[in-house]
Amino acid sequence: MDFSSTYTCRWSGRSFATRVGLRHVESPQVATRSAPATIVFDGVCLLCNGWVKFLLRRDRRGRYRFAAMQGQAGRALLQQHGLDPDDPLSFLLVDGTGAWTDSDAIVRVLAGLGGVWRLFAVLRVVPRGLRDIGYRLIARNRYRWFGRTEHCMLPTPEQRARFLD
Repeated sequence: MDFSSTYTCRWSGRSFATRVGLRHVESPQVATRSAPATIVFDGVCLLCNGWVKFLLRRDRRGRYRFAAMQGQAGRALLQQHGLDPDDPLSFLLVDGTGAWTDSDAIVRVLAGLGGVWRLFAVLRVVPRGLRDIGYRLIARNRYRWFGRTEHCMLPTPEQRARFLD
């Protein structure tokens, strides 16, 4: 199910969503707000591995954990949120407010890094359909343009605790 919301608020026992144009994937099990967010990424995609390395260098607060979609945890999270792990055209962000895909996930991750990266939150004013056209173009061509590897990235011993598989 597709919702356009950022936050789910509780008021008088009812749940309602504020509309700000972000794609929300129905999430039957959502971590608490204080728990680290989990990013499910394509572990054999060189662009995706570069994205994870970028985040590891800049996420000093340890806000994000990672799961390759080729691993057990990554596959399970994708399936749990209605995404096909055998057709990985998107990565998945699961945080304390829900689950996010495509350009919505990118914007949320960058804004979540804090500091100057919060400025990327301004991209939320661009209609999701337009942002997702660019996202899908890159996603469909990522192997051709950036390459792929036969093996998932091996994290350093310091980074290992941030990976689910």
